[in-house]
Amino acid sequence: MNWEMDVNYLLHRQQVSLIRAQHSRSLKGREAYEGLARGYSDQIDAYRRENERLVNLAH
Repeated sequence: MNWEMDVNYLLHRQQVSLIRAQHSRSLKGREAYEGLARGYSDQIDAYRRENERLVNLAH
């Protein structure tokens, strides 16, 4: 992951994907958007873990 990416962008995209999944008219569409949301969640978690690691190194 590019650590310079804005985490707010990832959070926004995750929410948009969840909303689109909720309003999807087809099962395939819902599954696709849920998959995107999971991918964004994974990136957000990785970003947070890296930030925690950096904070711990600083102390």
